[in-house]
Amino acid sequence: MSEDKVGIVIVSHSPEVARGTADMVRQMVGDEVPLAWCGGDPDGGLGTSVETILGAIDQAWTNAGVAILVDLGGAETNSEMAVEMQPDERRGRIAICNAPIVEGAVIAATEASGGAPLEVVRRTAEELSPA
Repeated sequence: MSEDKVGIVIVSHSPEVARGTADMVRQMVGDEVPLAWCGGDPDGGLGTSVETILGAIDQAWTNAGVAILVDLGGAETNSEMAVEMQPDERRGRIAICNAPIVEGAVIAATEASGGAPLEVVRRTAEELSPA
């Protein structure tokens, strides 16, 4: 993995969806980009947790930044809170992508593996969203 490639974080309400999406990314892109996933609430049910999102951001962090893919509104809200809790020098290098989680994660990781900057990774993933 390279410190100059954008990291990818997958946040789902379901740990199985997050893990499966990460598995697809790894199978299609390999270990070219830092990748982390989190899903489920602290009690083992459906949901997301700001704390686990913070951990995933740390795990996937590179100097090129991190793109976060989310499945539902609560995942986006908690991801936004996690971004707000980041130090100033990191906050501007994290993008929450408004894209389908599986397709978005795969295409974002593909772009990142080629060395694309964070804004290109985000924009490319978001092109998958219906107009």
